[in-house]
Amino acid sequence: MSETELRKRQAQFTRELHGDDIGKKTGLSALMSKNNSAQKEAVQKYLRNWDGKTDQDAEERRLEDYNEATHSYYNVVTDFYEYGWGSSFHFSRFYKGESFAASIARHEHYLAYKAGIQKDDLVLDVGCGVGGPAREIARFTGCNVIGLNNNDYQIAKAKYYAKKYNLSDQMDFVKGDFMHMDFEENTFDKVYAIEATCHAPKLEGVYSEIYKVLKPGGTFAVYEWVMTDKYDENNPEHRKIAYEIELGDGIPKMFQVDVARKALKNCGFEVLDSEDLADNDDEIPWYYPLTGEWKYVQNLANLATFFRTSYLGRQFTTAMVTVMEKLGLAPEGSKEVTAALENAAVGLVAGGKSKLFTPMMLFVARKPENAETSPNASEEATQ
Repeated sequence: MSETELRKRQAQFTRELHGDDIGKKTGLSALMSKNNSAQKEAVQKYLRNWDGKTDQDAEERRLEDYNEATHSYYNVVTDFYEYGWGSSFHFSRFYKGESFAASIARHEHYLAYKAGIQKDDLVLDVGCGVGGPAREIARFTGCNVIGLNNNDYQIAKAKYYAKKYNLSDQMDFVKGDFMHMDFEENTFDKVYAIEATCHAPKLEGVYSEIYKVLKPGGTFAVYEWVMTDKYDENNPEHRKIAYEIELGDGIPKMFQVDVARKALKNCGFEVLDSEDLADNDDEIPWYYPLTGEWKYVQNLANLATFFRTSYLGRQFTTAMVTVMEKLGLAPEGSKEVTAALENAAVGLVAGGKSKLFTPMMLFVARKPENAETSPNASEEATQ
């Protein structure tokens, strides 16, 4: 199937699944409005390669199916993410006494600062979700943002929110595969990605595309999901943690930090900064919202979010969704999605506590001023 045919089919499926009022409903109300048969199909597409196997053949299937798998994943989890986490689907560091929303915004501001984003810059957000970080960074810096996403549902929601918050003149959101970008070379002043390029089947593929569309002298800043230097792929316990993260977060394969660092250099980037922001022994760990440990709740503003994302809250949500599905209020397959997300939470907490995994490996890289983009860079990187 050609890329054009795939996009048309995915767009049509999104309309069948979500209807015409995308954006007007969020969280569980949006879940309840989905088409039942389409939701069942979306769940099957997402889970078809997740059969508990971690051998090379299973990994190859997931890597090859990355586009459809990621599209299907976000069709079925976006409503759960917005219900539990808000509109910025990422982790952050937490300071004592700080609200959840403030920590999320600060994390986005810091990336914008490290990228050197300035007023009126044209900036690419790779894997923009429903546009939460793009809206925050646009307000914070005064830049113009183009969000790239391969999920039609999230693009529609991002456009809806941009209009709702009077930011349509400052941003737009487009459909695309970050392994094969449609933008002209040397288009963007800056590029950033927040916990999104981990969905790539090969990091050189997405990084080389970013390199291509970034102007010479421009900066790329990313919070990358990686396994740390402590991770041993031949250790069954380590591999189990990685697999739980892959399954619950729609990731074809988790790579180690050195793979990401080398991929940036292989694509021609100069790596200016490299820091694991999760490796700071913070008093409040980045994974605290998933733990269910009430000692980390700093104020009432955090309480509702913490309950929804904590172990107890997730069990409550799973039970509620199971009942809703039995009564026909939630589409078939919804409880399977909550089970996958629970696997992810378990793996993320285990990976965080053991420091085998980090969701915020910060890389800041620059495209050299004298760079010449090879027209075959992306093709070579994906072979």
